[in-house]
Amino acid sequence: MKMENPSLENIKVALIHDHLAQDGGAEKVLKVLSDFFPTAPIYTLLYEKKNVDKYFRDRKIETSIIQRLPGGVKHYQWYLLFMPIAVEFFDLRKYDLVISDTSSFAKGVITSPDCLHICYCHTPTRYLWSDTHQYINELKYNKWFKKVISFVLNSIRLWDRAAADRVDFFIANSKTVQKRISKYYRRESVVIYPPVETDKFYISDLKEQPEEEKYFLAGCRLAPYKRVDLVIEAFNILKSLGEDYRLKIFGDGIDLERLKKIAADNKNIEFLGRVSEEEKTILFSQAQAFINPQEEDFGITVVESMASGRPVIAYKKGGATETVIEGKTGLFFDEQEAASLVKVLQKFKNSDFDPKEIREYSLKFSIDNFKKQMMNFIKEHQEEKE
Repeated sequence: MKMENPSLENIKVALIHDHLAQDGGAEKVLKVLSDFFPTAPIYTLLYEKKNVDKYFRDRKIETSIIQRLPGGVKHYQWYLLFMPIAVEFFDLRKYDLVISDTSSFAKGVITSPDCLHICYCHTPTRYLWSDTHQYINELKYNKWFKKVISFVLNSIRLWDRAAADRVDFFIANSKTVQKRISKYYRRESVVIYPPVETDKFYISDLKEQPEEEKYFLAGCRLAPYKRVDLVIEAFNILKSLGEDYRLKIFGDGIDLERLKKIAADNKNIEFLGRVSEEEKTILFSQAQAFINPQEEDFGITVVESMASGRPVIAYKKGGATETVIEGKTGLFFDEQEAASLVKVLQKFKNSDFDPKEIREYSLKFSIDNFKKQMMNFIKEHQEEKE
């Protein structure tokens, strides 16, 4: 389809996402993209109904055969080997523009020669590239079964590298991811940071907050690689030194029980479980600081904390190095270990930070900025393709 004056209103657009089995940062990006293109269908390997109802209730959603297979939704990992084929089965020949929002398989969709395929990449598939050995080591299987899994991952890795060549243009969600795209896919990319709902967060006045109500905050999907154990160990050390630091942790996940055992003897640590978006905004606004102990590709919760005017204490690696300004919007700890975090907590002073300045800085990651940058990028390359 050729247009003398290309416009987003008169081209056929499709969105493709890996899967809608969880509610994370990638799904929030898809939500903004779907608002941006309100008539575009969403193609995905599978979906969990509660996630679809939350964000995409009135949208046309096309799923793969995995959705209809036994355990295809609850245990979709069983079908890992078939996901590349399932993505390739999607027929997108009628579309002028395809945007894949992905950290794994969606970029491998096959499009027509005249179609513009833009990939918004959250990261090259972690368990195939940067985190392969960690992923296999953490599996609770014997060494022989792990060898079989290694063989399977090697096969998928070859497909993943070839799939990257099907993309016309890559957008990385951070400079950290941009480097990975260059290393693993040998492709150039531009950086457009993910959209954060900065407008729903607000600043609270903590000047009169009683000492016993002061707390630090951590939270995410609780998985081993998120390193919440490091935060708990740090607060255990502080307690052993007789220092009364309180920690609240929101979120749920496979690592919850292990984390509770680590924190078992520390009454200053509170697990909140899953919290609503409204509850989360309150937690952020009233915390002394948000603690980010993991290496993130970008880290939306870091920006959400700053949108609440609250500083961030972050491990100095990954996306946090692009979003946190040392001494102005937060502090870094250099080593991913509890002792390093303890040193920063002991020197942290709430009075060293200006909440209004922190929030103002966070607005560069707003939804409006994301939409403007995406629109400019799409229009530029749509025109080039004509």
